[in-house]
Amino acid sequence: MISSALISPKSIVVVGASNDLSKPGGKVLRNILDHSFGGKIMGVNPKENSVQGIPCFQSCEELPEVDLAIVAIAAQHVEEALKVLALKKNCKAFIVFSSGFSEIGEEGELLEKRCVELVESVGGTLIGPNCIGVLTPSYKGVFAGPIPKFSYQGCDCVSASGATLVFILEQAIPRGLTFSSLFSVGNSAHVGVEEILEYWDETFDPLHSSRIKLIYMEEVAKPDKFLKHALSLVKKGCRIAAIKAGATDAGSRAVSSHTGSLAGSDTAVAALFRKAGIVRCYSRVELVYVAAIFSHEQLKGKRLAIITHAGGPGVMLTDILIKGGMHVPRISGPAADRLLQKLHHGSSVSNPIDFLATGTAEQLGEILDCVDNELEDIDGSVVVFGTTGMWSVNNVYEVLHRKMKKCRKPIFPILPSVIQAAEEVSRFQSQGGINFTDEVSFGYVLSRVMRTHPAFPAADLPLIQKDIIRKVIDNSLGGFLNPDDCYSLLNAAGIPMVKQIIVQTEEEVNTAFHQMKKPLVMKVIGPLHKSEFSGVKLNIQTEVQATEFYAELMKIPRASGVLMQTMLSGNEFFIGAKKEENFGHLILCGLGGIFVEVFRDISSALSPLSREEAVSMLKRLRSYPVIKGVRGKKGIREELIVDVLLRVSALIEAAPEIEEMDINPLIGTDEFLEAVDVRIKISSTRG
Repeated sequence: MISSALISPKSIVVVGASNDLSKPGGKVLRNILDHSFGGKIMGVNPKENSVQGIPCFQSCEELPEVDLAIVAIAAQHVEEALKVLALKKNCKAFIVFSSGFSEIGEEGELLEKRCVELVESVGGTLIGPNCIGVLTPSYKGVFAGPIPKFSYQGCDCVSASGATLVFILEQAIPRGLTFSSLFSVGNSAHVGVEEILEYWDETFDPLHSSRIKLIYMEEVAKPDKFLKHALSLVKKGCRIAAIKAGATDAGSRAVSSHTGSLAGSDTAVAALFRKAGIVRCYSRVELVYVAAIFSHEQLKGKRLAIITHAGGPGVMLTDILIKGGMHVPRISGPAADRLLQKLHHGSSVSNPIDFLATGTAEQLGEILDCVDNELEDIDGSVVVFGTTGMWSVNNVYEVLHRKMKKCRKPIFPILPSVIQAAEEVSRFQSQGGINFTDEVSFGYVLSRVMRTHPAFPAADLPLIQKDIIRKVIDNSLGGFLNPDDCYSLLNAAGIPMVKQIIVQTEEEVNTAFHQMKKPLVMKVIGPLHKSEFSGVKLNIQTEVQATEFYAELMKIPRASGVLMQTMLSGNEFFIGAKKEENFGHLILCGLGGIFVEVFRDISSALSPLSREEAVSMLKRLRSYPVIKGVRGKKGIREELIVDVLLRVSALIEAAPEIEEMDINPLIGTDEFLEAVDVRIKISSTRG
């Protein structure tokens, strides 16, 4: 879908070209001219014969054939211009700056659709409308924002918002980041974020392509395509950071089960990003800091040395790193003693390594060499070095830059003196250095990067009895399944379930009582949340109790029967599934019983699951230590939970008609894990 004419055109026309640089058609033309486009460039403006020194035509009809058209005219004139360019001028690529399309309502949406159909009729590519343009190695076709320094190994960035892209650049350029390409997709009428990911994936060159991809998006229109190409890029060695704006409150939906109340579109987006190994960001600053971290040598472990000449920043950085799950190990022993001898009196090497305000460039070099060659329990270092403005720090930054290129372990520079050391920082960046300015922001973002799991391997689901599952599903009329059908589905999926019998008369109660191991639990069938109606009776030991409770439960409104089960003792766990529009199914888990709603400690992932992904779901839970067992109380054996998670995923894949599934609770110990209560809702529409 991405035409080569968009990426490397031999000729460009700016429709709406202007001498006025305050207009999009003037500014984009100036940017193209100022940044050495090697092809032919023309303008269209009915009032001009020459614009900014290049030929200008009165109309598109007068143009010769052209590869790329950048359109900066009023929306009502765009369709006619595209018609001439596409059908008469062999144009294959179009960037439409103009607003006034689908973002304003139905009339604009119809106009936008006609423009897309025109472009598609000639096999072309349309970017926008309502965008700020495109930047590639060939040309700088944007009208807004600063033009970043180009590098093939710089960042690739795609944004659904032109203004946001501008503000990202405003943050990125002062950090020393460079860019290979920028795509502002605007309304994404023809090309959206997913198509740009597809292009990056299918044209990836391991020798020349950027390995850093940055994304700002406001919807995930095509989750399958997004996941496919993001996963492929990550597996090729790329690292991706993304902002998904427009998050919804997952608890705001009023739906018909516990699972439904916990799953939401933002939950699905988070699960999608995790599955692909994408670092999720929530602000432009975070996105830029992640990009800067990606631009340095990759940190292989979580143990850091903090090197500073100012105590306060070292303390704050240590705190935020430890809170984020990183480690700042105490440094001691012969190597530490030798290093201390090379520093001024009063310095400390215990970590943070504080070599005082009077510390020199040579001492910084000694510290970095020691960390790199002698401290085996350190994986990388962070250097915080600014200035009071009393002397130049050029020599310090020269040593820092040299060691960053030479040392095996990554070095992250935090250079906070953006005013008093502006010249020195600029020189550091001119040599290819990329730096940070705030130690707490850096520590927070680095911790998140290190917590992001690499892309998970492909799913390898257990074998289940799909024929039985399909028979139950195909015979269902939709809505909530009865307990027998729920039991059949779980049994066919190999999910252990406690022995149960449905009774609808006192005689059946008496018969079931003698067939089951005591004590028993009895649950009303019908009402959705049984506990709210006192619809659960526990620890039933006698036949008289069973008969009395049966009569009581059947008086509850909408009661259609009673479920009798053997009462288990152990820890309560929850596993559920929720069909999320466009995304497929979310699998969810957490502590069971009432805790699922009280603590809302829920982990989620998109089906199908790999074993590694199921394990990761458990370890992300805040209650993971409880599940493992604490203070002498045994937990649930992890392998048992992982197996059920994989079997739930296999069941969902075999029966995608399942809209909601709520297994709550499962009762487990280190010896068994059995489902006690399950509700399954089937879609009433098929196909």
